Amino acid sequence: AIKALFDGNVGVMETKKTAYGNMVLVNDRGAVVDRRLRGAVVRQLSDVLGVEAVQGEIAGLPYVGSLAVATNRGVLAHPLLKEEERWLLQDVLKVQVEVGTVNCGIPYVGTGLVANSNAAVAGSMTTGPEMFIIGNALDVVRDDV
Repeated sequence: AIKALFDGNVGVMETKKTAYGNMVLVNDRGAVVDRRLRGAVVRQLSDVLGVEAVQGEIAGLPYVGSLAVATNRGVLAHPLLKEEERWLLQDVLKVQVEVGTVNCGIPYVGTGLVANSNAAVAGSMTTGPEMFIIGNALDVVRDDV
């Protein structure tokens, strides 16, 4: 049913894991996935998404999709991102990585922010300084407007 309405790849994961949005950080250039996922699952994700998928973590935690938001223009990640994690994200996703929070200090930016390469929508409690960081990190601020 989904395949009839969606012009893209669709995969059915043969695993008990269900919250893939929390376990996968992806853009059109690459994917960083929860380090606890098995090799076969990582390969299937890579095949379905059409990008290289690499296991990793953010701030020492495995649920990378909750800890960051990625677009083709940038990444906003948990403020406790380690330098080696930053390098992995930049290498795999091929964009700059910045750190920040949403909703008045929440470090799990994936829980309060949705973005693509053109815009970002943040939770209602997100402060002005947080919006400034989000806009710059994801390169969605336009000077010509």
